[in-house]
Amino acid sequence: MSSRWFMVALVAVVFSLAACVSDDPDPVGDALRSVDEQALAGTLEPGATIAITGDEFTFSPSTIDARPGTYLVMFTNVGLVRHDITFSDGTTVLADPGELVEVEINVPADGLTFLCAIPGHAESGMTGMIATDQSPVDLGTAGSGDGAASDEVAAVEPNPDAAPPVRVDPRPPKRGEGPGVTLIAGGAPDGGDLIDVELTMTERLMTVAEGFEQQVWTFGDTIPGPVLRTEVGDTVRVHLINSPDNALSHSIDFHASQVAWNDEMRSIGPGEELIYEFTTDYAGVWMYHCGTDPVLHHIANGMFGMVITEPAGGLEPVDNEFYLIQNEWYLGPQGDTASLLKANVGAPSPDFVMFNGVAFQYRDAPIEVGTGERVRLFVLNVGPSIDSSFHIVGTIFDSVVKEGVRLEAGNVGNWGAQAVDLAPAQGAIIEFATAEDGLYPIVTHAFNFPGRGALGLVQSGDGQP
Repeated sequence: MSSRWFMVALVAVVFSLAACVSDDPDPVGDALRSVDEQALAGTLEPGATIAITGDEFTFSPSTIDARPGTYLVMFTNVGLVRHDITFSDGTTVLADPGELVEVEINVPADGLTFLCAIPGHAESGMTGMIATDQSPVDLGTAGSGDGAASDEVAAVEPNPDAAPPVRVDPRPPKRGEGPGVTLIAGGAPDGGDLIDVELTMTERLMTVAEGFEQQVWTFGDTIPGPVLRTEVGDTVRVHLINSPDNALSHSIDFHASQVAWNDEMRSIGPGEELIYEFTTDYAGVWMYHCGTDPVLHHIANGMFGMVITEPAGGLEPVDNEFYLIQNEWYLGPQGDTASLLKANVGAPSPDFVMFNGVAFQYRDAPIEVGTGERVRLFVLNVGPSIDSSFHIVGTIFDSVVKEGVRLEAGNVGNWGAQAVDLAPAQGAIIEFATAEDGLYPIVTHAFNFPGRGALGLVQSGDGQP
């Protein structure tokens, strides 16, 4: 076991109905001693204290034997993110990392179950039970009410009253432009250019497909997050803010950066901020995403975006530039988060696969270009789990840079490309020109997915051949 995970395993969180924070200078040591003493005590009697420790993503102990009656529960969080404890009678409290709180509960004759109701945490293993000698055999550990883990996921029906989806403009910004972005020439510590970014993480309701609203997690209040555009040699300084209105801890991981995982990629709680600074040393189309556990859930629920890093001096101008980010959506209940249970199966089957965060948006409102004009696409597959075979029907890509490997236009032999294969977290720069007026479908050539949303249109000219 790594030293990091050993330390995480020592995290103890004590919960209080009144959110009473302890002033104890050693809450972790006290919590561990309490758990050890409790294990020796066997079945607990009313009036005793129940000690529970927690981290990412376990309660310890997860099963406690007790007689019916009133208890003080103590739970200690030296994990890296927020956790709560929610009992099946509705009692619940929240604790930040390192926080010690207490909660009084009444254990009924048939026992209580408990879980962490923060989205994805129960599904990742944070469930438990306080059992009595009268507890039913099938009491389980999932608790009851909203947020309970389940082996079955009910079908989600469309809501005719859902807000209409908002089309994402697929045109990327220029270098150093965009919401919250400032280019400061010569402002970097090394004398190079500084790109200063303010990026706020939010949690809000959004329509991801016609009739389907989800409680999404975002960078910059959009899915995808804002596209950042740089050149090799730039310094990027990101002021990352976790909105105080949020319920969860979040973080950010820039694949364009070279920084230690346990430094600037650390999770921050609601209301907290950090500075993430790096230099863009390599050209490419790079993913950024939330790296807070469970990472799968944070990406699947919308926390991803693109960094375009051009070679020093920039790319040659073309007539049109667009960006397309392919992602999957695993529907949770209407108004709830994406389903971690669906996303976490060995053979993922997303409800939707989409470009730029909304299913079918460029089929319903095509991307317009002039016939014969040069088109450059920045394409990224953020997954989180399924490969892309990016293809535009009726075109041939004459220039492709995929993960640093280049097919150049006008090459000896005049080689071209019909599709660009992108595993999750891979990106490409693709160029082509349309041969005549008409419509050119944008798809992933994994053809079980265009019908689930991964379908758009390039309209060349007036769209009529």
